[in-house]
Amino acid sequence: MRFHKSIFKANDIRGVVKLDLNSRIAHAVGRALADLLETPGPVAVGYDMRPASVEYATALREGILEQGRDVVDIGLVTSDMIYFAVGSEDLAGGAMVTASHNPGQYDGIKLCRRDAAPIGQDTGLANIEEALLNGRYKRSFTVGKIRKRQIIEEWVDHALSFVNPTSWPAYRIAIDAGNGMAGAILPHLKGRIPLKIEPLYWKLDGTFPNHPASPIDPANLVDLVKLIKRDSLDFGVAFDGDGDRAYLVDANGEQVSGTIMTAILAEATLRRYPHATILYNAICGRVVPETISANGGKGVRTKVGHAFIKVRMRELDAPFAGEHSGHFYFRDNYYADSGLIAALVAVDVLAKSGLTLKELADKYRIYHDSGEINFSVDDKTAMLAKLRLAYDDGKQDELDGLTVNYRDWWFNARPSNTEPLLRLNVEAKTESLLKEKLKDLEARLGGHPVS
Repeated sequence: MRFHKSIFKANDIRGVVKLDLNSRIAHAVGRALADLLETPGPVAVGYDMRPASVEYATALREGILEQGRDVVDIGLVTSDMIYFAVGSEDLAGGAMVTASHNPGQYDGIKLCRRDAAPIGQDTGLANIEEALLNGRYKRSFTVGKIRKRQIIEEWVDHALSFVNPTSWPAYRIAIDAGNGMAGAILPHLKGRIPLKIEPLYWKLDGTFPNHPASPIDPANLVDLVKLIKRDSLDFGVAFDGDGDRAYLVDANGEQVSGTIMTAILAEATLRRYPHATILYNAICGRVVPETISANGGKGVRTKVGHAFIKVRMRELDAPFAGEHSGHFYFRDNYYADSGLIAALVAVDVLAKSGLTLKELADKYRIYHDSGEINFSVDDKTAMLAKLRLAYDDGKQDELDGLTVNYRDWWFNARPSNTEPLLRLNVEAKTESLLKEKLKDLEARLGGHPVS
């Protein structure tokens, strides 16, 4: 089969609809997934609200069935619900048709095996790519059957099991679903939690008519911030397109970064599980390992991406892991990430603290960071070598790209897997030092960042 190899990313399959992806590819992925899974049993299939997702999910299901495996069709769901379905029903694996936070012209497929264990490049995705390239699939003499399954209420019950909402104040908040899948699940919280919620963009629309469903970018939080300030709300929450990430925004409109959320949730986890191992990725800020250490835990730094983190969590039996990008993982959620669970746990921590969200977050706002900035680079390897030499007086490691640490600042530069880009993150003790070091790095990287 001919296809653009660039659709196979480190953690999933993703590309532009019709140009990169089509139903033939989805069907072939279904066949290859059915062959790859090591254990017998059904495969869960879900999809998001993007225009092509139903078509691709149908093709994917047909591919799985063709290989003799049964399918549990869980319909329109958030990505974290596919992990729940696989884990809670002890299924052989799962597939979610989604392109997460990407614009509406994109679609993709996220895959997992039994126990919601990830399928990434190093854990099976390369095998699926090879199967598509060669057109080689196992011969099956039977055709699987489809069973439809509605899991929303069970999922909400599971998410609420992480918190005690009866102790919460009646916070007045806004939640921006970004026209993504969270908008289909959030109404099921009604009557279960004491929050007074003002909905924003809960109508499902995979063309994202209001703003991209990528809350890590402050530009996509403008409408949420306006609503919070207009109605003097306590805080807000924004979900990404497939609902597996959630960002909190305080009453002043300031975003609680993934690093700060990781620190907050890590401290809360260590109160419940003293001396536990907590994972954080290579671009989380220094406050994360410092918070883990100060609270008696053991911090372990990992590569960026769920396919790496979920494997390490299992190896180390870690109860929690966080990423700067806003993915938060819980052992009691089959070691998988969840936007809903993370948001609920954050509200629970806030309620117990007796503080405002800004007061709570400010406890962890010790450093100043640039956020992730992309730079167009023709030769990523050569540029990393150049940076390695230019900053050879710092403490360097190559866990994920190049990280260089100094006493009062650090940076990480990671190459994109599919584009001629380097992704830069810089953090410093003071804002003036951050600006100084960022200016120097920008000059070395070629001047102007790209969107």
